[in-house]
Amino acid sequence: MRTRHREPQLLGNEATLERMARILAARNIDPAAAAIPDDPEPFCPLDALPAGMPQRYRAAVADHPTVLDWVREVSEAAVTPSKGARRQVATGPSLLMAGVVGAGKTYQAYGAVRALVQSGVGVRWRATTAADLYADLRPRPGVDSERELAAVSRCPLLILDDLGAAKASEWVEEVTYRLINRRYNYELPTLITTNLAIRDLRSYLGDRVASRLAQMTTRVEFESVDLRRHSAAA
Repeated sequence: MRTRHREPQLLGNEATLERMARILAARNIDPAAAAIPDDPEPFCPLDALPAGMPQRYRAAVADHPTVLDWVREVSEAAVTPSKGARRQVATGPSLLMAGVVGAGKTYQAYGAVRALVQSGVGVRWRATTAADLYADLRPRPGVDSERELAAVSRCPLLILDDLGAAKASEWVEEVTYRLINRRYNYELPTLITTNLAIRDLRSYLGDRVASRLAQMTTRVEFESVDLRRHSAAA
C-alpha cells in the first residue's frame, strides 16, 4: 500500500503569517522593511500640547506663586483610572485670577496647563473666552446649544478667560450660573480670569455665581500693571 505524504498544515497565526509572507513576496516587499519596530518612539504629551494652544501662549511659563500652588494641588489630586494607566486630572481646586487688561493672567493660565503636563499627569482640557462661549451657545438653527454647554461643563479642566468682558444680561447670567454650578458641584478644576475687581464680581455675575466662585476658587489679584503696554514701551 502506497503511503501518501502531505505537507504539514499551518494553523492559526502560522497560517496567517504564511499568507502575509506570500502577499508581500508577490508585491516585492521586504518583510523586514515592513515590520513594525519592537520599540516605537515614546509618546511625549508635552510635544502634543502646543497644538491645542494659541500661538502666543505656546511657550507660556507659570511663575506666579499662587498659580504654582494650584498646579501642585491639582497634580496631587490626580487619580489613576486603571492599573498601569497614567494619572489623570479628575477633580481639584479652581483658581480665579483678577487684574487689569494685560496683567498676564491668560499667560499664567496657559502656563499652568503646561506645568501640569510637565508634572507627569494626563489632562483633558479646553479653553474659551467668556464672550466666545456665549456666542457659541446663542440659540440658532442647526446648533445644539445644550450639548455644547454640557461638553464645556464636564471638561476635566477648563480655562474660562475674560469672565465679565461680555455685556451683562439675564441670559448671560443664567448661562454662567449653569456652567459654574456644574463645575462647582463636581469639583472640576477651573482657571478663571477676569478684568473685574473681585469686589465687583457680585454686581456683574449675580449672587448665585459669586457665591459659588467664592467657595470653589482661590482668588488672586494681579498687580495693576498692563504688561503688554509696558513691554511695547520698552
